[in-house]
This record gives sequence, structure tokens and C-alpha cells, in this order.
Amino acid sequence: MSSHLPVVNATASVQHYENFPVASLLCPPRLRAPIRALYHYARTADDIADEGDAPAMQRLADLTAYRDELLTCFDSAAANVTTQGRWPHIFGPLRLVVHDFQLPETPLTDLLSAFMQDVEKTDATIRQGDPPGAAYADRAELLDYCRRSANPVGRLVLHLHGIDDPASLAQSDAICTALQLINFWQDLSRDIPRGRHYLTAADRLAHGVTDADLQALRSTAQTRALVADCCAWARRLMQQGAPLVQRIPGRMAWELRFVVQGGLRILDKIESQGYDTLGQRPRISAIDAAPLLWRALVMRVRATNPGP
Repeated sequence: MSSHLPVVNATASVQHYENFPVASLLCPPRLRAPIRALYHYARTADDIADEGDAPAMQRLADLTAYRDELLTCFDSAAANVTTQGRWPHIFGPLRLVVHDFQLPETPLTDLLSAFMQDVEKTDATIRQGDPPGAAYADRAELLDYCRRSANPVGRLVLHLHGIDDPASLAQSDAICTALQLINFWQDLSRDIPRGRHYLTAADRLAHGVTDADLQALRSTAQTRALVADCCAWARRLMQQGAPLVQRIPGRMAWELRFVVQGGLRILDKIESQGYDTLGQRPRISAIDAAPLLWRALVMRVRATNPGP
């Protein structure tokens, strides 16, 4: 399972949740504790869904219990009550953020919905003997998953900054979805051996890519064309969301510039290795810090139709 946040550090790779600006110097001091609380909430839920060797039924039961504890945070009569459940270190701080910032419930529950879907789909694929990645039929279905697994993070961060206009939310969604897709295409060499990937059945069919090639991590002209097409889709989405950097103030705009440029940098690296992410996982390292900083400084944005 992979999700992304709308904020990254300049030298971080585009990875699941690790790009959350925990204590980032660019993050306004008053928001550092709330952002840490949100990070730990999302990180712990993802670990329940994706780490260790627990069976699917146990993971789903734990995520259900986790959601039940989350919902107690929205009890207005319990704003100052000490959390006594299984995860007091998560929901104690989160309860304060919910009440101090009037966080909406839906983005937080949407994340759990996506995590639970990943567990269910992966388990069904394994039990039915289907090839990895058979769960997502087309891009519309995959975008619905991203709507719940990635976009809530951007909306929560915007909420902490008091930004809720429709245009900004739509651009944040485009950035978050783009980051998630980039992570998918970046991580094929890791995800496929674990029994999952997010290359849709429709895209695989359109490019003549076989499940046997994917399971063998065999790079062919067809697999490289498929990854190239998917990367172009992610790039269009990122370009659609990029004008958000001009709509928001101060430090957050700089955080967002690094997010956008970090994602685009990964796409450039995928392109430079011939779109062969079945054989090699590209990543951002410390040597990319200077180019990312320069690109953020001179960044020009334009709106682009994201296409299907």
C-alpha cells in the first residue's frame, strides 16, 4: 500500500508517508505538533495494514478497532479525556488536534477505508490465485482508491492552514494523486514480489503486457511503454496541481514547491533509466538536493489537463 503527502523534504525520496514534513524547518512552528500527530496516525494505520505477518482477518479487525478509537476523538464531550484504548500514544495527541483545529472526520476515515481495501484486495488476490495487481480494472477505479488513500492527507494539511476553497482543494488532490501514482510506478520492483501492484488491467491490455512478464520482473518494450504511459499520466496530474504553490502563503508554498519538484525528479529518473522500474527502483538522494532547490526557486507552473 502506498500513499503520499502534499509536503516533502528536499532530499527525501518519494515514499509512503515518509515525506510528511515532521518537524520540518519550513513547517510553521505552531503546526509541527499537529502534523506529527497526523503523521503518526497515518503511519500506525499503514503499519497495521501492511507490516508483519498477521493474517488479513486480524489486520481488518485491528483497523476496525483503530477506526473506533478514531471516532471517539470527535466526541465533543471528550475533548480533554485521556485516551484509554489500545493506541493512547496516537489518539491522545490526535484528539487535541481534532478539537483545536476542528479537523473534519471524513479524510481521516477515508484513509482507513483505503487501507482496509488494500488488505482485502491483496488477500483476495492471494486466495484466488490471481496474478498480482489484478484488483484494479481501470484508471477510474484506481483514482477512486487514490481519492481515499492519498488526497485526504493534502486536505488535512490545507485545513491546518485554514485553506478550504474548492480550487485549492482540487489542485491539492491532483498533487497527492500524482505523488501516489509516481510511488506506484517507482516501486514496481518491490511491490510485485509482495503480491501487489497498481498497473490496471485496462492499461496492461492496451500495451500488450502479460502477467508473466510482470511476475518475472522482465523488462520488455511493452512493459517500458506501459510505465512510460503511466508516468506521463502522473506528470500531467502534477502539472495540473502545481499552480497551488501560487495560491498559498509563506512557508507552506515552499514546502509544496519541494513536493512538486521531488515528484517530477523521480519521473525524470524513471525516464533516464528507460522506464525500467521492474529491474531498478529509482530514488532521490542527497546529491539531488541542489537541483531540487534550484528548481523550487525558479519554478514556473502551468495548468495542464490531466487526461484520463
